[in-house]
Amino acid sequence: MFFPLAQITTLLIQYKYFILFPVAVIEGPIATVIAGFLAATNYLDPYIAFSIIVSGDLVGDILAYAIGRWGREKLIIKWGYYLGVNSERLKKIEGHFERNTGKTLLLGKVLHGIGGTFLIAAGIAKVPILKFIWFNFLGTVPKSFILILIGFYFGYAISTIKSYLELIAAIFVGAGIIAILACLYFRKDKSIE
Repeated sequence: MFFPLAQITTLLIQYKYFILFPVAVIEGPIATVIAGFLAATNYLDPYIAFSIIVSGDLVGDILAYAIGRWGREKLIIKWGYYLGVNSERLKKIEGHFERNTGKTLLLGKVLHGIGGTFLIAAGIAKVPILKFIWFNFLGTVPKSFILILIGFYFGYAISTIKSYLELIAAIFVGAGIIAILACLYFRKDKSIE
C-alpha cells in the first residue's frame, strides 16, 4: 500500500470523485472498499463511485500491460536470466496466453498481490489490447462490485479488511517467490545431470 488508510479516506472525503480515479488506479482494492464505506455514509454516490473505480482499475491494468508490452525487450534482457525466461520460455508464455488468455487474466484479477505479474506477462506475450481490456473488464466488474459491497456493509471494519487484504497479498507473493525459487532450483538441478 502506497498511502496510509487514513490519508486515502481523508482525500476521498475532501475531493470525492476528483481524487477517486487516480486513487483507484494506484490503490484499487482498498480504494474500492473505502468508496463503498463512503457510499454507505452518503459521501459518495455508489453508482458514480463504481463507474469511476472500474475505469480506474482498468487504466491501472493497462499501465501494467504497457510495461510488459513496451518494456518487453528491456525486461527480458535485464531480468529474464534471473527469472529463467529465455527465448524458449518466452515462446511458451506467448503460447499459454494464446490458448488461455481469458482464464489467465481472470485468475490474475482474483489473485490479489500478484495479479500485476499476470498483467505484465500479458503485455510481454503481446496479447491483443482489445482482448486484454475485455477480459480485464469481465474480471474487474464483479471484483469491484463485491469490494464496494464489502465497504458498504462492513466499512466500519476497514482497518481489519485492510489487514486481511495485506495478509492475502503477502501469502500470494510468498507463494509466488517459493514457486519461482523451486523452478530455478529444479531447473539448475536438471542442468547438472
